[in-house]
Amino acid sequence: MNNITTTASEESAKTLTTVIYALYAASYFVGVTAIVAIVMNYVKRDDVVGTFLESHFRWQIRTFWFGMLWGVLGAITMMFIIGWFVLIANGIWIIYRIVKGWLRLNDCKPMYTA
Repeated sequence: MNNITTTASEESAKTLTTVIYALYAASYFVGVTAIVAIVMNYVKRDDVVGTFLESHFRWQIRTFWFGMLWGVLGAITMMFIIGWFVLIANGIWIIYRIVKGWLRLNDCKPMYTA
């Protein structure tokens, strides 16, 4: 059991971070939720500065932009066989990032160690 005490503000920010992970996960079924999630990341980023959640926001933002980059590159190269492999690898990588982030968030751990 984790003996970390959190304030109401921190608990609210943790809930928001959970919602953002859920939105990224839901984007596999409803793509627009990833756009909602990235907007929320940028709008609420200042609220988590100095907390362990800051690293989660950085993790989420990087997941979105690198996923977008590899998704676009995969789509462009789909006419060649390599594009399909890029898209599959990108999908697996995004799932990994969402699951790993969600698990560390559940344990109240930052994404990166200092």
